[in-house]
Amino acid sequence: MPKLKRTDEEKKQARGDGPEFVEALDRGLRVIQAFSREGRPMTLSKAAELTGLARATVRRILLTLKASGFVHGDDRLFSLTPRVLLLASSYLASNQVNSVMQPLMDSTAGEAREVCSLAVLDGDQVVFIARATPARMFSTGLEIGYRLPAFCTSVGRVLLSRMPDDQLRQAVERMTLTEMTPQTITDKNALIASVTAVRDDGYSLVDGEAEEGFRSISVPIRRYDGGIIAAANIGGHVDRIGVDEMKERFLPLLKKLAATAQPLLV
Repeated sequence: MPKLKRTDEEKKQARGDGPEFVEALDRGLRVIQAFSREGRPMTLSKAAELTGLARATVRRILLTLKASGFVHGDDRLFSLTPRVLLLASSYLASNQVNSVMQPLMDSTAGEAREVCSLAVLDGDQVVFIARATPARMFSTGLEIGYRLPAFCTSVGRVLLSRMPDDQLRQAVERMTLTEMTPQTITDKNALIASVTAVRDDGYSLVDGEAEEGFRSISVPIRRYDGGIIAAANIGGHVDRIGVDEMKERFLPLLKKLAATAQPLLV
């Protein structure tokens, strides 16, 4: 008997999407995300290519986003408008971690006289959701929303350390460990050992693995019950900040930050 073509509802169930899944919204979000992959205004054809959606579907989505003020364009090229930043600001405004952490990070950055950043885990990547810069210091470093691979960053290893051993191994096995620099750990067993050590040490120090010449130190940010929900870090160029200074000057400040925040995070 020939195999019957699955209905859209059956396809959604096969993907794990429940009956309340709104496919039109999902497609619209995919189109918005496609702009970050292209890095410039997109044609209708390019948007369809990047999202895997039909041209007619993408056209309706783009025209809807244009009518809502999220997209600007003509019939040839489309680009996002600053209104899209409302989506990010809604996250930041509604996220308790940011509201609790920002003043504490401002204080830590002032004491360290270095930039202090906060990241969360999103799949195999870390996303930076807050940062604090010392007064009178030129603002450099990782901006809010910036993404990096979790496996080769100090914040990433802190966040991966919250996983039980079996879950951690499964997560690492699924990863593609790309050599970012000559120092990057790409052996999966070595990576697991490095992440496991974070649990005992209480921090992660990564030296030149994500970016050559840059090292950083991170600690877990825990909520009131001990669960790790974020990671805070301080980093700098290897010519300016040594490993000993990271451990002796910055680590105590980060631990103080984490201890102060924990009873405030629910």
